[in-house]
Amino acid sequence: MIAAGVPTVPGSDGPLPEDEETALRIGREVGYPVIIKAAGGGGGRGMRVVHKEEELIEAAKQTRSEAAAWFGNPDGSTWRSTLTNPRHVEVQVLSDGQGHAIHLGDRDCSLQRRHQKVLEEAPAPGLDEKARQEVLARCVKACIDINYRGAGTFEFLYENGRFYFIEMNTRVQVEHPVSEMVTGIDIVKEMLSIAAGNVLSFTQDDVKLHGHSLECRINAEDPKTFIPSPGLVKHFHAPGGNGVRVDSHLYSGYKVPSNYDSLIGKLITWGATRDEAMARMRNALDEIVVDGIKTNIPLHRDLVRDEGFCEGGVNIHYLEHKLANQ
Repeated sequence: MIAAGVPTVPGSDGPLPEDEETALRIGREVGYPVIIKAAGGGGGRGMRVVHKEEELIEAAKQTRSEAAAWFGNPDGSTWRSTLTNPRHVEVQVLSDGQGHAIHLGDRDCSLQRRHQKVLEEAPAPGLDEKARQEVLARCVKACIDINYRGAGTFEFLYENGRFYFIEMNTRVQVEHPVSEMVTGIDIVKEMLSIAAGNVLSFTQDDVKLHGHSLECRINAEDPKTFIPSPGLVKHFHAPGGNGVRVDSHLYSGYKVPSNYDSLIGKLITWGATRDEAMARMRNALDEIVVDGIKTNIPLHRDLVRDEGFCEGGVNIHYLEHKLANQ
């Protein structure tokens, strides 16, 4: 990414070495606090914030152990965590490995709890437009430089008009529908076409962003304690109407198992403006019915009426601060 000109967070060049002296030296060079992140991680797992040098070695050992158990890859990398007010902004890309790549704009995924995304939107509101266009172009260039093939997402921290690369997710992400809604491009269909050996069906000039889209992740969990809530769904009613999309496997009589991720659905809305998309989301959240288990729908109903979030541009700490003050 550095070679491709993508702006990065200062950190270790490659996996954090097991040699303790070398690891401590890197920590001093990067500057505390640092985050140790599992190289093969995802979904917010395998991350630790280290505030002091004397905590680094033990934190690295724990991260390696968890990474090996969860992801089959014990490697970890360290990178700086000194941004005080960052947002989580990511760029959706498609690349065919044959010299063609495009971006589908950006997404804001800053509403998070324990590094787990809760609500996402596209495009990210309130970004510096010059910085946005520059980072979009660099992501496309990086795909061509590394001969990337498939759908992917470049994840960044964004603060004070600057982007800092965190990682690239080489897969389709949960929040991909908001990019589909504002571009009209079926990301999964295009990814399968690329996998079949075809060149991209679109050029960058074909990509036009229209309106705004929001996605609420509907989880089977207590909206206050966040304890998982598996069990029988006695009644399920999906909302409808213009600009409303529901991605879910739920039906009345479905039993939510206890041994899987708590995500049971995604509620997506589109509007000509962010305010319109937000209004449609409020209506959709008021209409959706999931009886028999607890869900985080009440939390989402609160969030889409939250003054700070509705204004736009909240940071990655906003939701946890909000929950802590309730």
